[in-house]
Amino acid sequence: MTTRPLSPNNVLANALHHAEDVLTPRILAAAPERLVLVVGTQINGAPHIGTSLVQSLAFAMAARLRDRFGLPAEVLFNALDNAPYELDADPATGHRYQRAYAQALGKPALTDLVATLYQPLFTALSRRLGIPHRVETYTEQQAGERFRLTWLRLLPRLDAARWWLSPSTGTPHLRVPCPYSDCGWAEKHAERTRVRLTDPKTAQVTAVCLRHGAYQLSITPTSGPYLDLATLYRNLVKEISLTDRPCGGKLHIMVKGGDWVFGSLLVDEAHQAVGLTRAQLPARLFCPQIVTDTGAKLSKSLIREGCTPLPHVAAGWMLDTRQWPGTVTEYTDQLLAMTEILLSDPRHFFRSYSATEIGRMMTVAPVPRSIPTP
Repeated sequence: MTTRPLSPNNVLANALHHAEDVLTPRILAAAPERLVLVVGTQINGAPHIGTSLVQSLAFAMAARLRDRFGLPAEVLFNALDNAPYELDADPATGHRYQRAYAQALGKPALTDLVATLYQPLFTALSRRLGIPHRVETYTEQQAGERFRLTWLRLLPRLDAARWWLSPSTGTPHLRVPCPYSDCGWAEKHAERTRVRLTDPKTAQVTAVCLRHGAYQLSITPTSGPYLDLATLYRNLVKEISLTDRPCGGKLHIMVKGGDWVFGSLLVDEAHQAVGLTRAQLPARLFCPQIVTDTGAKLSKSLIREGCTPLPHVAAGWMLDTRQWPGTVTEYTDQLLAMTEILLSDPRHFFRSYSATEIGRMMTVAPVPRSIPTP
């Protein structure tokens, strides 16, 4: 049985010789000294195969770009600890509240979570491909001066972008968790959260807690509470902070799953609404998406909640990679064998795959011998 998928042609694949060609115009235009491939994941439990696929493709693509352009390349993993950990509702108003992983678990537990569930794979991928990596939690990212300065600079222009960032309501969600007694609850949809600039580098936020009532906090470039932004809003701030000003000769390339194609259309419109030109939009790479038999994205949460079954031929390790019947090294080798197949032809890369087909390639693909071991 061949390990190669049967992939139809498409407009993008027909324009390329290699999958990495899609990034060539941005690299040539930017003339960077270094490439940084940025891949983010919500750390809300054990990773599934879709998460591992995108992460391994980030490392594999970094190696291909390094070899092709002769540029140092690295992977930056954004561990998104602002995923909801628990939910509640105000019985009087119906407003929903959440505590994120960052507030519910705290830094030591989050560090252990990342070290246990993600670091072993990253370490193995780094060693196999000679690509360095670093991990940054969202807690660290949002506390950084560059991120907060970008957010503060965007506030006066946010009105121009708000319908792109939140087309249904026109209100991009901003959550600042309640500070009282390590409470950490924040209004999920931020209906009663208000923000205003008191000077160019200080914002005042007012909000209402489920348990403690109204509170008020100040945010500056170097101080203030946890700044939790809704997904599209967060990506706008993150991407501008990485691309709007010189970053030490680095070109940041956003590596995302295929389900992000539609959301990025809105983010790009928001970029332009606040004043960026097309040439200033971030470089992005969209990886193959894993879908179920119905064509929907393979969803760990929907399967876990009993809303949809795991495809009958898919193994349990596809939802929880800790169940892989072997070592982390063996899992890494099979992932890289599969990524080599996906990157061998643009037709194989710019498409989606059923969970069944991914399972087949993960178990029959030969381990490549051409990957360098530093």
